[in-house]
Amino acid sequence: MNLEIIPVTEIGAVAPGDDLAALLAVALEPLSPSSGDVLVVTHKIVSKAEGAVVHIEGDEEGFRRRLIESEAISIVRRRGGLIIAETKHGFICANAGIDRSNTEPGTMVLLPEDPDRSAHRIRTRLEHHFSVDLAVIVSDTFGRPWRKGLTDVAIGLSGLEAILDLKGTTDWSGHELEVTEVAVADELAAAADLVMGKAAGIPAALIRGYAGPRGAGRGRDLVRPASEDLFR
Repeated sequence: MNLEIIPVTEIGAVAPGDDLAALLAVALEPLSPSSGDVLVVTHKIVSKAEGAVVHIEGDEEGFRRRLIESEAISIVRRRGGLIIAETKHGFICANAGIDRSNTEPGTMVLLPEDPDRSAHRIRTRLEHHFSVDLAVIVSDTFGRPWRKGLTDVAIGLSGLEAILDLKGTTDWSGHELEVTEVAVADELAAAADLVMGKAAGIPAALIRGYAGPRGAGRGRDLVRPASEDLFR
């Protein structure tokens, strides 16, 4: 499998109320999307277009702390100014996903209300516009337990399976795989981030050549149930 990852440029600043699918359609025109392509978009532009933006009132740090607590359904850990929280989506992440990077002064951006629904809406609009079969991933930047650094993961998804289940298949030496599940949507999101990045101001990328299974996968499929979590 050969993958091509193409940055989607010329999207410009996105503001609350903007028609994000229309902006993406214009930016994608020079790339001539084809069936099988996967579009990865950062949650930041999805949240902005959907109006998930709040204006800071009063003391910024105090306001941020209260906002995190209001967006979280539980607080998992606190250390200094860092809060690890569980969001209503089921994500365990820093500061309940609230972000101050690449935002207008005096504002903070929340996670989309329903990232899977957001991905599906973008996908159906773009498929109609280009008359092709696409998949769409909404990505966000997460830290990881036991590992330094950040990577992008899929928080919303439409048009492909989130997890490639290899249980029952065999490896190259003939051993049966018993527990292997590959988070392919997360891998695609991380790959796309290599050509995007916060400093570059490129909030989307088109991936060509991914031959994994399509289907009705969701970002929620990647959330480990608390009953299977050995560390909470």
